[in-house]
Amino acid sequence: MSQQYFDQIDQLQNEIRAAEITSADELEQFRIRFLGTKNILKPLFGKIREIEAADKSRFGQAINQLKQAAESKFRDLQAGLQDATDQEAHGLDLTAPAAPADLGARHPVSLTMNRIIEIFQKLGFSVAEEREIEDDWHNFTAMNTPEDHPARDMQDTFYLMGSVERLLRTHTSSVQARVMTTQQPPIRIIAPGRVYRNETISARSHCQFHQVEGLYIDEHVSFADMKQTLLHFAREMYGPDTRIRLRPSYFPFTEPSAEMDVYWGLESETDYRITKGTGWLEILGCGIVDPNVLDNCGIDSEKYTGFAFGMGIERQAMLKYNISDIRWLFENDVRFLRQFASVV
Repeated sequence: MSQQYFDQIDQLQNEIRAAEITSADELEQFRIRFLGTKNILKPLFGKIREIEAADKSRFGQAINQLKQAAESKFRDLQAGLQDATDQEAHGLDLTAPAAPADLGARHPVSLTMNRIIEIFQKLGFSVAEEREIEDDWHNFTAMNTPEDHPARDMQDTFYLMGSVERLLRTHTSSVQARVMTTQQPPIRIIAPGRVYRNETISARSHCQFHQVEGLYIDEHVSFADMKQTLLHFAREMYGPDTRIRLRPSYFPFTEPSAEMDVYWGLESETDYRITKGTGWLEILGCGIVDPNVLDNCGIDSEKYTGFAFGMGIERQAMLKYNISDIRWLFENDVRFLRQFASVV
């Protein structure tokens, strides 16, 4: 007699395992049959009194396991039906693996700036950063460009509305001024950052761009120290055989001042175009810090000397990655930026 009821439990277990549904009506029929108020399992509980005493405990456990199997199967069927309904409603296969996410890439300006910073950090230069909205004194006057100085005409400035004192910095020399007014030599810093000038936007110029400026002040710093530092930079940046030349120039905050060129070569039509047929390409300006700048910032110009230099990052990036239009660096076109996904 007991075996008959155990066989019935096995049959119901197999029926529950094999159950498949494709609609809400079929799911409801499953619930009524196995979990409803008059479900098929209830009569089995009443059969316990007919089971032989030795089998009562095992029979009770089998019925409970059968009920749990029915409840678990119902939840699985219900969840599967809901997923199928959602998929049909949204037209999506919710079980499909997700599409791979595109990885971002470093911007070519960031790649170039990071490389320049890396080179100078190995020479003992630390990074100094400051505000982009500056005052007239730190941006101009401290750098030996008083109000009536003709050098102010070299840079068209964005002033804040209603102010003649607050402006968007035109160079990161203002960072040098703030460091010199708060720190005594020795000073060895580079100042990377964004700068602004009221210039017509074209393939070669923009109203916003990035600079890295450097400053080294200590006792007995010479022009030869500057030249050797910049030669090392050029060879690290462009290759161990790079040649440089220094041409006399003018900057209000350095005296003497120079432009530094690297020999780019004349191997292609592009080389002729960007070097204007000379083979030499200007990459930065430099010079010995004018004693007036040191005095303006509270540093003893009788005791200390120093050199400073500055370069545009966009120009370096355009040369390094053969970019012909500076505007591409600011348009955030992902088709352009994807080219640098593999560059580290």
